[in-house]
Amino acid sequence: MIEKNKEYIVEIIDTGYKGEGIAKIDNFTIFINDAIKGEKCKILILKVNKNFAYGKIIEIITKSKYRVEDDCTTYKRCGGCDLRHIDYNYTLTMKDNVVQNLINKTLSNIIKVDHTIGMEKPYYYRNKLQYPVGKGKDNKAVMGVFAKRTHEIIPVQNCLIQNKKAQEVANEILNIINKYNISVYDEKNQMGIVRHVIVKIGIHTNEIMCIIVVNEEDMKYEKEFVQDITRKYPEVKTIVKNINKRNTNVILGDKNVVLYGDGYIYDTLSEYKFKISPMSFYQTNPIQTEVLYKKAIEFANLNKNDILCDLYCGIGTIGIFASKYVKKVYGIEIVKEAAESANENAKINKVDNIEFMAGDVEKVFEKMLVEKNVTPTAIIVDPPRRGLDKNTINTILNLEVEKVVYVSCNPATQARDLQLLDEKYKVKAIQPVDMFPHTHHVENIVLLEKRTEH
Repeated sequence: MIEKNKEYIVEIIDTGYKGEGIAKIDNFTIFINDAIKGEKCKILILKVNKNFAYGKIIEIITKSKYRVEDDCTTYKRCGGCDLRHIDYNYTLTMKDNVVQNLINKTLSNIIKVDHTIGMEKPYYYRNKLQYPVGKGKDNKAVMGVFAKRTHEIIPVQNCLIQNKKAQEVANEILNIINKYNISVYDEKNQMGIVRHVIVKIGIHTNEIMCIIVVNEEDMKYEKEFVQDITRKYPEVKTIVKNINKRNTNVILGDKNVVLYGDGYIYDTLSEYKFKISPMSFYQTNPIQTEVLYKKAIEFANLNKNDILCDLYCGIGTIGIFASKYVKKVYGIEIVKEAAESANENAKINKVDNIEFMAGDVEKVFEKMLVEKNVTPTAIIVDPPRRGLDKNTINTILNLEVEKVVYVSCNPATQARDLQLLDEKYKVKAIQPVDMFPHTHHVENIVLLEKRTEH
């Protein structure tokens, strides 16, 4: 029997979904963070559950050839990246295997997963930075990331996956908070003003949006704050104060007050221009987003007679990308502000064969088909992490469209949904894309075709 606080020597025989190493002792599974398949390690057991245990490395006896020295000062404590100790190209193979294992477990027809498309330069790729702000030991404001599984803030000066300019601006915001002694939020007593700093940057336009998330309507030194930032960084096009008074882990509140500029910025993807607002979702790695969208559209093999439904369309990016290949696009997005931005983005790009509506896909997809008398010939879905709901799955099954492309940021819920769609749709191709280098996350595109056999 495996015992807590006891040491064991183990062989790492597999990789878990989150990139952790897996070992077995007498057929009992142990998950070990930072261990790599093929290594031999001395471990300490931290926790024992009924069917598995967690351990940590005390000593690496045989090192994997894929182990590298991590290049980040806060990596060991920060929860942002979890694979910096592994050779980047090998992490792509690990992602292939994660997706392949899920497919093998759930699908009736086993299909080979294509190799994950990686980044040529997997650094400084994030166009959105969001850091909690709190009080440091010297009573000064600190900003950074929460340490793994805690709410202790680790100060970050130079993150290797955040855009450099966004980081520079965030550091300046912290300096200004300390310069004017603006109070910062204390989670324990829910007092203090500044909770989070968010910086969004248009990678191709260099336009910057700063969002200061505050616990109260009024923030002292607002004018000075705006003046100091915009004087030093003219590329800051807008500054928004977001009010979030709730005791919650959700970063943004519902109310935005524009302190400077128009309250939005623009970025371009391929030949299209997109308006980005404080609340709208925009992919955080624009370089790989282009790769993802082009591959999804290639999979869909669209033509000028196609009627495409773009479900969970966000600010309309995939639908607008696809618009030039099809007769008509209908998009649905639950966040009202994002759906409004999607319609605006269509206008900005002079795309007139597209319509976006606000609403929950689960409730309005079927309704839209009836009211607008739409018979789609292709569907692209890009749902949140929880995947598709039963209603949407049933609607897709009943429609029996020729082509469905399923884009997912969570291959586990995607595999579950593919199983439910399996009675009428056959998986034809699977392409993972590395949207979040040096982390265990993987974005996955699956092409489904209507089954012809009865």
